[in-house]
Amino acid sequence: MSERLVVIGGDAAGMSAASQARRRRGADDLEITAFERSSWVSYSACGEPYHVAGYVDRLESLVARTPQQFAAMDIDVHTRHEVTEIDLAKRAVVVRDLQEGRSFLTEFDQLLIATGARAMRPTIRGRDLEGVHELRTLDDAARLRQIADAGTGNVVVVGGGYIGLEAAEAFHVQGWNVTVVTSGQRVLDRTLHSDMGQKVVDSMRRVGIEVVLGTRVECLNGSTRVESVGCSDSTHPADLVVLGLGSEPEVELAEAAGITLGSTGAIAVDDHQRTAAAGVWSAGDCAEAMHRVTGKPVNIHLGTIANKAGRVAGINLGGEDAVFPGVLGTAITKILDTEISATGLRLAEAKAEGFDAVEGRATGTTTAGYYPTASEITISTVAERRTGRIIGAQIVGGSGAAKRIDVFATAIWSNMTVQDLAWVDLAYAPPFSGVWDLIHISARNAARLALG
Repeated sequence: MSERLVVIGGDAAGMSAASQARRRRGADDLEITAFERSSWVSYSACGEPYHVAGYVDRLESLVARTPQQFAAMDIDVHTRHEVTEIDLAKRAVVVRDLQEGRSFLTEFDQLLIATGARAMRPTIRGRDLEGVHELRTLDDAARLRQIADAGTGNVVVVGGGYIGLEAAEAFHVQGWNVTVVTSGQRVLDRTLHSDMGQKVVDSMRRVGIEVVLGTRVECLNGSTRVESVGCSDSTHPADLVVLGLGSEPEVELAEAAGITLGSTGAIAVDDHQRTAAAGVWSAGDCAEAMHRVTGKPVNIHLGTIANKAGRVAGINLGGEDAVFPGVLGTAITKILDTEISATGLRLAEAKAEGFDAVEGRATGTTTAGYYPTASEITISTVAERRTGRIIGAQIVGGSGAAKRIDVFATAIWSNMTVQDLAWVDLAYAPPFSGVWDLIHISARNAARLALG
């Protein structure tokens, strides 16, 4: 008799798991049913700002597989269906058909919770005014693209994280007047050292994007439609507001069912993606992962992590054995010509975690200095004193700068020291780097501090 796997959530983690399980177990052995409350499955949320900007014209280009394509794999996908309850005693979920307005029960033998994360929605007066949007789903991206294409005006982006910066670029290239308002003293203040964040602020201001720092937005003003942002005399005119205040794991279903949450507030899982409840698994933005530097649970919302964790869950559901090896939080973005990336721990984070850490810094050019496309790049390397072990890095610079972070991610993953990295045989040609890459120089500078 076959088992039934029910998947809650049809994006990266959920559908990666379903696909991997299906590759290992046929439909006569494992029946797979997935429920997704939105209109889309298996899509690239990371591509949404680039659709709004017009870089990616067709929204459908962001979809990896459709429900019909999953059906051809004997995976039954139901969009516009929301799971409203998990009943562990009955081994069943309650599902609401959002189109038909009816609810029904679906039993399971194995359950994968991949409910993801939702946009943070702090209390802001006027948040429900017309013209106030988020950028979280493909439907959000479609609406914002339509607005961006229809004309220009003043847009205020609330939030200085990844989504806020990418939304700011999207509307800037579409010809809008853009203001970014953030409560942080710099943009990306949870990702970058303060002076590195200031470099990004300076680059935004140079191209005409207004950046307002250290300001918490509590009021959106207007009668029926938003007209301005801010409670005090310092208000900012707004024909459109995009809220990019970060995200939080969506765990209410799991919590209501009595499934254990971890210290981060996300669902606690082991290294096979199993929860504490028998036959219940979780992966993606709603689940914890282990940080490879600290050894502690973290909850980081990145598509790379969701896809990998989903793959591990699916392999195990398929009857094989896979272990999720942990994360570093490696991330990359850009705003116009400025590229930004980071991995591991910032210096302040490292010290807060009890590491005796130092930082090596290097500033130079992305190519040989005499090459015509040379642009500035700054690299920060964080290392443990005495051992020299690399535990973090950050990069801000021009075209060609940010993907250097992958070298650091590989080094941290492999427990390399700054001494090791300072001598690694990296490729060189004038269009790509100096003969000593800034990676080498930053590692060498960190070695001097760490090892004396």
